Amino acid sequence: MENKTGKNVSSGASKVESLEKDTAAAQAANGGAPKKTAAHKTVKKAPSANSAAAKPRTGKSTKSKSPAEKKEEKAAEKRLDAAKAKAERKEQKLLHKAELKQKKLEKKMALKEKKLQKREAVAKRKADRKQAKLDRIAAVKERKVEKRAERIARREMLKNESKADRRARIAREKKERIALKRQKALAREKAHEQRMKAREAAHERRSQERRHKREQKTERKKHAPGFGGWLAAVISLGVACLALATVVTAGSFRMNDMTLETANGYRSVLYELTEASEDMDSNLSKLRVSSGGSEQRTLLTDILVDSELMESALERMPIDNVTSTDISSFVNKTGSYCRTLLAKLDRGQQLTETERNTVEYLYNINAGLYNELNEMTTHMTEKDFMAFIGGNEGAVSQKFGEMGQSTLQEPEDTIDAPFTGEGNVGQNRLEGEEKISESRAEELAKEYFRNYHISQTQYTGETLAHETTCYNFTLTDESGNEIFAQITENGGKLAFFDTYEECTEKNFDLDTCDGLAREFLNGLGIENVAAVWMSDGGMVADLTYVTVKDGVRVYPELIRVRVCESKGRVVGMDAMEYLLNHDPERTIGTSMSREAAQEKLSAGLTPYSAHLAVIPLNGEEVLAHEFACTYGEEEYVIYLDAETGEELQVYRVQSSARGSYLR
Repeated sequence: MENKTGKNVSSGASKVESLEKDTAAAQAANGGAPKKTAAHKTVKKAPSANSAAAKPRTGKSTKSKSPAEKKEEKAAEKRLDAAKAKAERKEQKLLHKAELKQKKLEKKMALKEKKLQKREAVAKRKADRKQAKLDRIAAVKERKVEKRAERIARREMLKNESKADRRARIAREKKERIALKRQKALAREKAHEQRMKAREAAHERRSQERRHKREQKTERKKHAPGFGGWLAAVISLGVACLALATVVTAGSFRMNDMTLETANGYRSVLYELTEASEDMDSNLSKLRVSSGGSEQRTLLTDILVDSELMESALERMPIDNVTSTDISSFVNKTGSYCRTLLAKLDRGQQLTETERNTVEYLYNINAGLYNELNEMTTHMTEKDFMAFIGGNEGAVSQKFGEMGQSTLQEPEDTIDAPFTGEGNVGQNRLEGEEKISESRAEELAKEYFRNYHISQTQYTGETLAHETTCYNFTLTDESGNEIFAQITENGGKLAFFDTYEECTEKNFDLDTCDGLAREFLNGLGIENVAAVWMSDGGMVADLTYVTVKDGVRVYPELIRVRVCESKGRVVGMDAMEYLLNHDPERTIGTSMSREAAQEKLSAGLTPYSAHLAVIPLNGEEVLAHEFACTYGEEEYVIYLDAETGEELQVYRVQSSARGSYLR
């Protein structure tokens, strides 16, 4: 389309052109000279677009434009600029619409993509929940299978269980139930005591607050201000309240952020503690059954690292000092014991039965600790956890208290003597004895218990222990008490017996029980013995004897005797190690002097008793100096090689409600 903007002119322009034509005609009539008057002056103007197109340019100057022409020209330019601006605005509007449309389309696509992602996330969560449900079902089925297998194994065990084993199991389970009840009772008492202390503290705090308020009220009455002072006080209080409200509001937001950050930090530490306990549980479980030195060193190193991680996590937990001390004590003891066993393995030695029992004890304690931690982290509520990190009583703090009490559990069979459970060292001395029949063994059993008023004797089978066969008998006295006894097939010796008698009163002291035990041993032909360990946990005295040869204690020939302090009679004995290792022709080697050996002791140890002793070590007999020492308030029993003075074995004496024991 042709643009006519420059060709269409207004009526004013046409008038100008006609005026110019008339002027030119008049000039031609006057001889070509323009007529000038005072009222009319020739005005030079630029040639218009039409005149320039109509007439060719000459060397002469054109006439000037009139104001009307200039005004019209400016108006035309303005209209042109307005048209251009309008076109630009229209174009910008179209571009803006296009941009809005594009943004709307992008927003729609983003919303569609978000919905698609949401549907995918929902589908994924559904699939995860379904898989988790299937996993839980599978886990439940697996647990059912395991429990069924355990029940079957237990039935088989009970089916093949002897009366002695059954009595021992029942007694052990009874002890466990009693210990559990005692633990729960202690936890309840502790919780009650803590609640009472909290109530007393709260009552005292409220009393102090009331007392302080009364004092302030009395002080205000003494110094009552006038009206002006009251008004100034009100204004000051209002300003202070506004400022305080601002500070409290801002501080509240900061405190909420800080509280959330603190809670997340403590929660992370709790998970770290649980993970370290779980890892320790796995390593201790493997160590129980491991027999290779290399694997044992690896496991002990891992347990040592786990103990340090647990100790670090405990230091960052907001638990009370008593609970922290109880759990930390167990963790530190575990780490220390691992270092001791690592040093022993590095010397090329092997773990003894007593040390394996200690590992079993550590495993049982940590297993209970891990189960409690796992249950707590799984089921604790946000309210309980916030109360815990705030230092208030709640389910979490109570659970930690119970865990602290559980770590105080004493090891099973910890009332022990040095080198118990070593078995035969070297040659089995019973192999050279003459074998006897079952009937002869029954006669000997009646003879051994002739002072127990036996009314019935029953043969219950045979047992192979420490490469020695024993006849098992159950003897019943006139009061209905059963005695389980083992008579060796070789030689017909009384190797072991046990009976349960209720001992409720302490009618006999340790010295009297020692005399009764020695009398019983003399009846069996066992003489020249020394009591190396005496303890009276409960109402039963536990006495450990070793034979004495030329003034030297022979620990491989060890005998353990139990005496009821209520009735004053022997209710248990284990002489298997004595029978396996007793050698009347034993010779004792030479050794360094006691004084020279004592100088080898560590600084700070104060010996109060010393003996020369033959001890079992790695399946061999070694001559050693035995020193009973004190280190501050602690007691130790230390054995040094009688030839070199090298430290062979260290025991720590500990006390409990069940008596003293060695660790």
